[in-house]
Amino acid sequence: MVRKVKVGIVGCGNISGIYFENLTGTFVNTEVYACADLDPERAAQAAEKYGVPHVWTTEELLASEEIEIVVNLTTPNFHFDVCKQALLAGKHVYVEKPLSLTLENGTELVKLAKEKNLFVGCAPDTFLGGGLQTCAKLIADGYIGEPVAATAFMLCHGHESWHPDPEFYYQAGGGPMFDMGPYYLTALVSLLGPAKTVCGITKTSFATRTITSEKKFGKVVDVEVPTHVAGTIEFASGAVATMITSFDVWHSTLPRIEIYGSLGTLIVPDPNTFGGPVLLRPAHSTEFQEIPLIYNYAGNSRGIGVADMARCIGTGDTPRANGELANHVLEIMHAFHTSSDTKRYAELSTSCEQPKLLPLGLVKGYLE
Repeated sequence: MVRKVKVGIVGCGNISGIYFENLTGTFVNTEVYACADLDPERAAQAAEKYGVPHVWTTEELLASEEIEIVVNLTTPNFHFDVCKQALLAGKHVYVEKPLSLTLENGTELVKLAKEKNLFVGCAPDTFLGGGLQTCAKLIADGYIGEPVAATAFMLCHGHESWHPDPEFYYQAGGGPMFDMGPYYLTALVSLLGPAKTVCGITKTSFATRTITSEKKFGKVVDVEVPTHVAGTIEFASGAVATMITSFDVWHSTLPRIEIYGSLGTLIVPDPNTFGGPVLLRPAHSTEFQEIPLIYNYAGNSRGIGVADMARCIGTGDTPRANGELANHVLEIMHAFHTSSDTKRYAELSTSCEQPKLLPLGLVKGYLE
C-alpha cells in the first residue's frame, strides 16, 4: 500500500487550484491535510472545494506534526520567508517559481535544507511532463547527435488583460524573465545540462500598464522591472542558446524552443505545458515528423514535483525539481539583468546536476 505524505498548502490564490486538484486526486502518494492563506475565507473555500480537512494560519500549519511537505504558493516576495520558516520548522518545502527574489536568499535556502537534512524543491515541474521527457530521451539516445545550439522565445504583451491581480508581474521578482523564464530555462537545463556564462540586454518599453481584466479594470500600474530581455547562454557542454522573453510584443511566429544537434533538429513543445507535440528532423530528412510521447503526464500535471519529493522522502533519492536546479535557474535569470547593467558577460557561480529521466512506463499516480 502506498504511503500518503501529508501536505500543507500555503497560499490559495490563482495557481493553487491545479495543485489542490492533482495533490488530492491525481497523485496517490500525497494528501492535502491543511491549507492557509492571508485571506482565511479564500482558504476556507479551497478546503471545502477539494475536501481538505483543516484550514489554519500559516503558523498553525507549520507547527503541525502531521505535515511533512509545505507547498508554498505565495507571491514571489513571500517565497523566501515562508520557505525558510518551513525548513526551520523541520518541513520539506516545495515552492512556486522563482525559488527566491535574490540569489543570496536562494543559496541560503539550499544550504539550510542540506543542514537540516530536508528537501527544498521548486516549480516549474513541467519538464517532468510527457513532452519534455520524450525530448530529453531523444537527445540522450543520440537522435540529434551532439547538441550544439538552441533557441528559446517567450513573447507576449503581459498578463494585465486576463490576470485578476497582475500588479506583481511588473514589480521586483516579476517581468517576463522571472515570470516565464523559469519554464524555458529549466527546460533548457534539463535538456542540455547546466549553464556557465550569460550575455544579456534588457529594456523597459512602457513606463506604465493599464489593467483590462475585470476585477481591477482601468487601474494603472507602474512598471518597475525590465519587460524585454534578450541574450545568449553558454552551457558547460559547449552548446549555445539564444533567448528572448518579453511582455512588449503583441504577436510573433517565433518557435518556443528548438534544439539543434550535429545530426538533426528537435522542436520542443511549449515548456509551460506537460504535453506535445514533439517534432524531429534528422539531418538528411526532407521534413519534420511528430514523435509519439513515450512518457505519461501529458495533461496539466502541476504538482508532479511534489509527488516526486514525496517519493524521495521514502527512498532517499534526490527530487528532480530540486533546490540546486531552481537556484541555478535563478542565477541565470539574474545574470541576464546583471550582464545588461554591466555591459559584460556574466560568469555563473552555481551549477546543478542534469535531472534524471523518469522511468519509462511510469504508472498513474507516480508510484515508481
